[in-house]
Amino acid sequence: MASTADCSSGRSGSCSRRTFLLASGFTALSHNVIGAAGAAGAAVSEKPIAPGGPGSGYIPRMRAAFVRRKGEYGMRWPGAIYDGEAALETYRRGIQTAAAEFGMNVDIRPEPIYSLAEAGQWLAQAESENLDGLFLVLLDRQEHAWPTAAKVVGSPIPAVIFAPVGTAFTTNTAPLAKRDGAFICSTDDFNQALYGMKMIRAGARLREARFIVLKGKERKESEVGHLGTKLRYVPASTFLDLYRHTPTSEEIKAIADEYLKAAKRIAGPTRQDVYNGVKSYVVARTILEAEEGDGITMDCLGAVGGTDVSLPCIAWSRMLDHGVPAACEADIGACVTHALVQYLFDRPGFQQDPVPDTSNDCLIGAHCTCATRLNGFGRPPEPFHLSHHHGNRDAVPVPQWRPGQRVTVADVLLSDGPGTPPQMIISAGEVVGNVAVPPSGGCVVSVSLKLDGVSDLLAYPGFHQIFFYGDYKKELRAYCRLYGIRAQVV
Repeated sequence: MASTADCSSGRSGSCSRRTFLLASGFTALSHNVIGAAGAAGAAVSEKPIAPGGPGSGYIPRMRAAFVRRKGEYGMRWPGAIYDGEAALETYRRGIQTAAAEFGMNVDIRPEPIYSLAEAGQWLAQAESENLDGLFLVLLDRQEHAWPTAAKVVGSPIPAVIFAPVGTAFTTNTAPLAKRDGAFICSTDDFNQALYGMKMIRAGARLREARFIVLKGKERKESEVGHLGTKLRYVPASTFLDLYRHTPTSEEIKAIADEYLKAAKRIAGPTRQDVYNGVKSYVVARTILEAEEGDGITMDCLGAVGGTDVSLPCIAWSRMLDHGVPAACEADIGACVTHALVQYLFDRPGFQQDPVPDTSNDCLIGAHCTCATRLNGFGRPPEPFHLSHHHGNRDAVPVPQWRPGQRVTVADVLLSDGPGTPPQMIISAGEVVGNVAVPPSGGCVVSVSLKLDGVSDLLAYPGFHQIFFYGDYKKELRAYCRLYGIRAQVV
């Protein structure tokens, strides 16, 4: 890494993008005022934020093919009544449309696979290209159709197998049903198969993504076993130094005023507290850009808990609202789960500390940072108020979760060793209400869930599980099967 002195010396090639951004202008990076500077009522534009690491720029690559016998279907399933040519064109267009929407490169074989030999050649070529996924559409139940599917499932490349009604008996699907590495869709609903494409995209992005971990004193690179997610550890002092060199710009004031205006009530924090919290957001945004990260996490209490620097509660909430995975307490499992929820379901999640409520048989999730756009990116936020952190300091948006809303709980438990796959805890239920803190103690965002079929809340597994809107238990189980993660459905 080039030093600050290297940057100022003017030597060509001696200064990295990261070093330049962090060393050449703390003040400049904190300002983003557009319009007549200093003029009364001048327009203030917020600098956009988006993941800027290798995961966000990666284009997943897939191969797709159709399989059937040559000639007429005749009496054997799917039968002469089935228009295979029309189905092929419909599904081809569906794959092409989804590939464009998802930002994927999908190479569709022009002609169907007409024999097991052709299947072997197609698969061998795919395996030589280090692809992210395979997509096989069955237009037949006979001859080489399901043997081809078995070959694809046996490949090391994650695969989506789509078998529309008329192309599968349970005797065809049963031998493959519990095999890892594949998502088998036996249905006329092609959207389920397109979700398979989205899972391939999510797995590839998760593998390529880089999280910036603000913790300790050492700069180093690491990787999450089995999943491949990249970790760049950056000294926690980087955040403190940048915060102290960042003035309260007009952009910071404008963002803070947005929170103050939108809040349904304010109980505790001052305007300056909100300014300080938004400054933490601008600092984190700068670090994310400089370090070229797809997500961020920090040893929050360890790094700034003993200082007068604002904890990143507003920062993480705002990043999550903008589609940037942001995890508390340098929890890598939470980083991965946040990213996965965003990549699969286009919405933010809530990382929390689980609290059993034995009177109401509920699980309370408690933390001091939570996204407000719980219905999805670009959707209106849930109503929120502004509170102090439970440490009676700083400013925290406290969104009101909608009672009766279906919710999923997910928690990726990373493996201890290279030979052990990770696990994922999965539950679903509905919001019962929002616990008022105070008078209760603990973190100020406290959401109470009634989970389906869960009665022993005292022993609910995991920690820092992610709560998010929607019932996606089935979809998460499918992701676990596709990527060899052990699903623990509670």
